[in-house]
Amino acid sequence: LTILFCDLAGFTSFSEGKKPEEVVSYINEFLDEMSEIILKYNGTLDKYLGDSIMAFWGAPIPIKEHAYLACKAALEMNERLKTLNKKWESEDNVLRMRVGINSGIVVVGNIGGKKRFDYTVMGDNVNLASRLEGANKIFGSSLMISESTYKLVKERFVARELDTIRVKGKTKPTKVYELLGNYDDEKIQIQSKELSDYFKGLDEYKKANFEEALHFFKKCYE
Repeated sequence: LTILFCDLAGFTSFSEGKKPEEVVSYINEFLDEMSEIILKYNGTLDKYLGDSIMAFWGAPIPIKEHAYLACKAALEMNERLKTLNKKWESEDNVLRMRVGINSGIVVVGNIGGKKRFDYTVMGDNVNLASRLEGANKIFGSSLMISESTYKLVKERFVARELDTIRVKGKTKPTKVYELLGNYDDEKIQIQSKELSDYFKGLDEYKKANFEEALHFFKKCYE
């Protein structure tokens, strides 16, 4: 399966000074919009955790392109949030989305007690997707995907390698990537060409040539 965790960044600050009823209204609209996109791309909504969403692709009905559909949904969700920001007139405190996506083998089924249970997924690959969502904070990224997901979608999406990290609870490190967009998107084609200095910097960073890496990263920033 492919698992997706989504969280709304900056919502605490956005909520300050607003009545509880207003906050709930914003949350409901956000969850409704994002859920529509997940369902549009054949995802299974697992649960809501405040302003967070957990979803997965590939069960209960097997889907061959589970990774592709999850990434497609994530990109559209990110664009939809931009529309909501304009609607909510939140220019002073623009809300951002953090998404973590991972693909792999999981346990799926009814999990819980005898009287109350949920149809959900569990396992290391679920935990990794959740950790990647949080790791966006460190890299300043929005849509982070694992190496296993990247391998399944690399022919169809532009992504940039961020680093090799070891998330909490895992002993084996994994490469992580930022999902940027579809190859057929003209803006993304231009952006992918502009990434050459970034990849040069990343190469120097891997060799521990940090001064050289900084030189290329500064060029990217400028």
